[in-house]
Amino acid sequence: MRIGNYRVEILPDSEFRLDGGAMFGVVPRVVWEKSCAPDELNRIRMNMNCLFVETATERILVETGIGEKWSEDEAKRFGIFRERPFAETIREKTGYGPDDISIVVNTHLHFDHAGGNTILVDGRTVPQFRNARYLVSKSEYEAAENPTERDRASYRAENWRPLVESGQLELMPDSYEVVDGLRLDQVRGHSATMQTVELTRAGETLFGFADLIPTTAHLPYAWIMGYDLFPLETLAAKKDLLPRAVAEKWICLFYHDFERPLCRLASHGSKIVPAD
Repeated sequence: MRIGNYRVEILPDSEFRLDGGAMFGVVPRVVWEKSCAPDELNRIRMNMNCLFVETATERILVETGIGEKWSEDEAKRFGIFRERPFAETIREKTGYGPDDISIVVNTHLHFDHAGGNTILVDGRTVPQFRNARYLVSKSEYEAAENPTERDRASYRAENWRPLVESGQLELMPDSYEVVDGLRLDQVRGHSATMQTVELTRAGETLFGFADLIPTTAHLPYAWIMGYDLFPLETLAAKKDLLPRAVAEKWICLFYHDFERPLCRLASHGSKIVPAD
């Protein structure tokens, strides 16, 4: 896919599963299971849909998935089903390898967004993208280094501290432009410091909601994850962003949607739903 003069690809990392009750918060199972059928452990099926953007001079990866550093017990707990290493997916979808990536961007450092930042080599955790600058907001980095009891389990230091040691981690403002037309903006809700991603070229916009709206099943305003630290701010952000997405015909990226990572949106009465 091309957006203006940029090449764009969606890179699915691997299937994984989280508890449906946690994923839908106050929405009763009898309601949400019609959209996302749970397994025998009440978990719903999801993916990690990373964004690749190629410009004339840069090869950019936004998010790196869940990573491959999990123990057998951890992989079983999260229902991680990996068909191939993420590096192979990158090569298959883009024609490039990890060493060709020049910029890696994390919207936040939760393990399912930053897990592929690093890999295990001979028992050591090292950067997967050896020639890349890794961009993370300063406020998110500080939140990851000083988590609360509420979100400590979402952060794994092995996904960013090797980047500090290698000198590849760059701390960025709460809102910034990666390259011309590719913006990261902090939006409170899921956490205090998570960012969304917006790519605008030649009158077309691709907007990635990250964990603000993780799947198309989360489009109803009140369908908010139990993981969110500030659910009322998530609600306010959805009420701001979703009507704009409809009116401006954004291509929307749903990071955790297993079946439909990209779609435009439409209004059906009071509801906002996938348009295609």
